[in-house]
Amino acid sequence: MALHPVRLPVRLLRFARFSTAALRDLSRTVTPFEVASGTKDYRRRAEWTHRHARILCRIMNWNVTHEGTIPQAQIYGSNHLGYLDIVTIASTTPVVFVSKAEVRQWPVVGRLATGGGTLYLQREKRGELTGVIRQFEEVVQHEIPVVVFLEGTSSGGDTVLPFRPSLLAPAVEAGWQVAPVALDYAISKGTVAQDVAYWRDMTFVPHFFNLLSAERLDARVTYGAARSAGTDRKLLARQFHDEVVQLRRPLASGSAVQ
Repeated sequence: MALHPVRLPVRLLRFARFSTAALRDLSRTVTPFEVASGTKDYRRRAEWTHRHARILCRIMNWNVTHEGTIPQAQIYGSNHLGYLDIVTIASTTPVVFVSKAEVRQWPVVGRLATGGGTLYLQREKRGELTGVIRQFEEVVQHEIPVVVFLEGTSSGGDTVLPFRPSLLAPAVEAGWQVAPVALDYAISKGTVAQDVAYWRDMTFVPHFFNLLSAERLDARVTYGAARSAGTDRKLLARQFHDEVVQLRRPLASGSAVQ
């Protein structure tokens, strides 16, 4: 999809204004409470992300619907197409995400992700996973779900890669409730694999500019029912995978917005 000569600069300006306003709101509604308490307030951060994800979707003409009752669970397990998944899920409910560490360094987006309480993971570093998993409990104590992208990497969306069980360990050990989440996208021109998904050797800035050029983008978040994590994380990963695959179905651009 070619960069649109009018739409792109207009939306870049909107994004700049949005980012400035969102970070200013973070400093007013989250930072003072954390300074006073001396701890990170994941609930306030998740609610901040939810509020501003809805605004961002509206000003960018990203039309998000959700199906199913939003479950009361500590862990949401989802398929993963790229960074847009964070905005898509967060626009439907307050959550905290686990993301690859490089996102923290992305211009502007990294600051927004960090503001939302994102837990960063460097998968190539041994022992890093243990440290991130310890933070799950801090989030859960604030009665906020943790979203884990269980494929371990993003895909083009045509299939759901096998789910990795490592990030499900705290749910199994603590006996938490878990729920599957399925993501589907459609775009007015182009393809989801090339113009929405962020994968393979894509780089952020060109991909983001291309995304902002899209006339319309539709997304659907489908929530499955919550249930106990059980006692076997490998079995849970396989079950999650099957459930997410079953929840997904094609989405046509121009669907009704809820």
